[in-house]
Amino acid sequence: MQKWRYAIRETLQNLRRNLLLTTASMLTVAVSLSFVGGALLFRSGVDNATKSWEEGVEFEVFMDVDATPAEQARVEQELSAHPDVSRVEFFSKQEQYELFKNLFANRPEYIDNVTADNLPTSYRVEPTVADADLIRAIGDRFAGESGVREVLFAEDSVRDVLSVSRYAQLGLLGLAAFVLFAASLLIFNSIRMAIFSRRREIEVMKLVGATNWFIRVPFMIEGLLQGLLGAGLAFGAVYFGSAYFVDWVGRFDLFAAFVLVTAQVLGTGALMLAVGAAVGAASAGVAVTRFLDV
Repeated sequence: MQKWRYAIRETLQNLRRNLLLTTASMLTVAVSLSFVGGALLFRSGVDNATKSWEEGVEFEVFMDVDATPAEQARVEQELSAHPDVSRVEFFSKQEQYELFKNLFANRPEYIDNVTADNLPTSYRVEPTVADADLIRAIGDRFAGESGVREVLFAEDSVRDVLSVSRYAQLGLLGLAAFVLFAASLLIFNSIRMAIFSRRREIEVMKLVGATNWFIRVPFMIEGLLQGLLGAGLAFGAVYFGSAYFVDWVGRFDLFAAFVLVTAQVLGTGALMLAVGAAVGAASAGVAVTRFLDV
C-alpha cells in the first residue's frame, strides 16, 4: 500500500511540474485518436450502408420515366420467366419516391424539387445463381430492352462505395499515425524532463537498493494518465460528434445510406482509450529506461 501511495504521489507531482508539456501531450493524443476514431467509424458506417445490397438483390432494372405499361409488362414477364431468376420485386414511382425521401432526408433541396412522376419504376431481381459473370450477363440482356433506362448491379455500387471508403480511411489513418507519433514524442520528452530534474534523487534511490520497477512505475503511470486523458477527450469528441459526422457524410450521394449505431461508437471509444493508455505507458517506459543505469 505504501508503494502505491508513493507512486500516486510522485505521479501527481510530476504532472504539476510539467503542466504545460503535459497538456500539450494530452491534446496531441486527443487529436490523433480523433482521427483514428473517425476512420474506424467511417468504415463501420460504410459497412452499414452496403448491407442494403446484401439481402439477395443482385441487380435492379430501372425503366424510363415515360415507359409504357406494355414495355413494363414485357420486361416483368421476361424477368419472371427467366430460368436463373428466383424473385422479381416491382417498385412503383410512389415507392421510389418514398425511398428517395428516406435516402435524402438531410437534403431538403432535393426533395423539394423532385416528385414521384420524376422517378422511374424499377424491378429488383434476385438470381438463383451466385456467379457474378452470369448475373451480369442476365442484367446486360435486359439493358437493351425498349423502355429500360439502365441496369444497376449491386457489385458496382458496393465496389464504388468501398473504393472511396478505402482511400478516405487510409488518409485518416495515415494522418492519425503521424500525429500519434508526435504525441508519443511529447510524452517521451515530458517524462525525460521529469526524470532529468530528479536524476540525483534516482541515483540515491538506486544506491540504497530501490528496484528499477519501483522507480519506473510512477513515471509510467504519468505517461499512462496523459495518454488516457487524451484518449478520453478524443472519445468525447467522437461520441458527441458522431451525429454531425453521419449528417456530413450523408450529404454525399454515394453515402446516402451511411448510418452508425451506438454500439459501434462505444466500441470504437473503448479501443481509443486502450490505444491512448498503451501509447502513454510505452513512451514513458522507454524514456525512463536510460536513466536507470547508474
